Amino acid sequence: MNSSFESLYSTCSMQSETTPLLHNGQLSRSQLQSSGSGALQPMSPRQKVQRSQPVRIMAVRRLQEEEQQFRTSSLPAIPNPFPELCSPASSPVLAPGSLPQGQPASKHDVKVFSEDGTSKVVEILADMTARDLCQLLVYKSHCVDDNSWTLVEHHPHLGLERCLEDHELIVQVESTMGSESKFLFRKNYAKYEFFKNPMNFFPEQMVAWCQQTNGSIPQSQLLQNFLNSSSCPEIQGFLHVKELGRKSWKKLYVCLRRSGLYCSTKGTSKEPRHLQLLADLEDSNIFSLIAGKKLYNAPAEFGFCIKPNRVRNETKELRLLCAEDEQSRTCWMTAFRLLKYGMLLYQSYRIPQQRKAMLPHFSTPVRSVSENSLVAMDFSGQIGRVIENPAEAQSAALEEGHAWRKRSTRMNILGSQSPLHPSTLSTVIHRTQHWFHGRISREESHRIIKQQGLVDGLFLLRDSQSNPKAFVLTLCHHQKIKHFQILPCEDDGQIFFSLDDGNTKFSDLIQLVEFYQLNKGVLPCKLKHHCIRVAL
Repeated sequence: MNSSFESLYSTCSMQSETTPLLHNGQLSRSQLQSSGSGALQPMSPRQKVQRSQPVRIMAVRRLQEEEQQFRTSSLPAIPNPFPELCSPASSPVLAPGSLPQGQPASKHDVKVFSEDGTSKVVEILADMTARDLCQLLVYKSHCVDDNSWTLVEHHPHLGLERCLEDHELIVQVESTMGSESKFLFRKNYAKYEFFKNPMNFFPEQMVAWCQQTNGSIPQSQLLQNFLNSSSCPEIQGFLHVKELGRKSWKKLYVCLRRSGLYCSTKGTSKEPRHLQLLADLEDSNIFSLIAGKKLYNAPAEFGFCIKPNRVRNETKELRLLCAEDEQSRTCWMTAFRLLKYGMLLYQSYRIPQQRKAMLPHFSTPVRSVSENSLVAMDFSGQIGRVIENPAEAQSAALEEGHAWRKRSTRMNILGSQSPLHPSTLSTVIHRTQHWFHGRISREESHRIIKQQGLVDGLFLLRDSQSNPKAFVLTLCHHQKIKHFQILPCEDDGQIFFSLDDGNTKFSDLIQLVEFYQLNKGVLPCKLKHHCIRVAL
């Protein structure tokens, strides 16, 4: 499947490379030659390269800078009316480099909020994309850049939110937002998950060809058909649709095509005379519905909305829809993104992988700036030294961990009141971890996992509400959220933790999490991603 994506991606790239560029209103050299102009002056290699640069989405900013530079350098020499002011004095013309440079890109202040309510004002350029701003916030917050951070367009008064696409311009999106709307900075592990596991996102009964009412698309070619603009896949099924200007909802047969979202006025018929346009894809965006039952009296919790870009605070023109389950809602929203943006999504998905391929291969993951500033030291001799061998550094870390546990156990036997008491330490050490969220409710844990993406292995740990001495592991599997209680158990006077009735015991919750990240055990899947909240 990946080879098919690459062939489709290379085809689009070749098409962009053959597209002529315009500089100062002049055609490219190949166009002039084809028109029969033989008096063309020879061009320098530098100009030749700049004139044949392909237009790439991933290099928009660099291309604009080169274009601005080229415009200045390609201007003809202008006679200098004041030769005595020019240096050197014998020069009768102004050099191209002495002309004033173009105006720099305008700057804007954008306020971004985190999940805990903290905010940061960031100065950005007018051409900064959502990916650029996320990478800037990751750097300033000293987070690990795993390409899962995203900006969220949040409308609390409308009960709507959506994750911005990586290629979208921040200034353009902000111009369509109301005064009460804001940007949120959070994780979204499901942003490009449909490229990895399309089978989980598109049920076979919901996908069909536009030309065939009962035809289906093979799963192996599904995404290729969505990305290829010449094909015509569609999503079909029943949805609850809120009537405009009314509080009532109506269940209708709906189909999503490249031309828009349609509903059938006669059962499940898809004849043109029975289809009515509900929403257009071009000038609209799709949002998740927050608290749909409370705000809009939605029949279920799986609501979503198609919002025109011109709408800011009004609810009259919002096209509100509601699915029967989470998988159906995810299918509709993912298909909307693919039909609207197409190959741009795949390009954004490939950029981190291409950058990773250019980096040297390390066995360790990418670390934050603060972690990279730490080095392993050896103080066993009279003079300390930096441990440069990675294997020796890892061995020293393991020895230090075992020695620390022995010291804390010995101090406990001697009756020390040190805070390193093992029984006390094992009950509080997990509170330093990002995956532990403290005293949150069951509903709050559901909300956090849904916000950060319903992917397999997404988890968090929290305090149990029913048992003050226990904890709960909240885990997502097959777009469903499950809870596993972690109970303390005592063995030889020492407290252990277990979630399988004592068959597998751990001295603290950190060991438990590390074990189930490597072993599935009694869980439906391994622990893969943890929910995290970062203060800006």
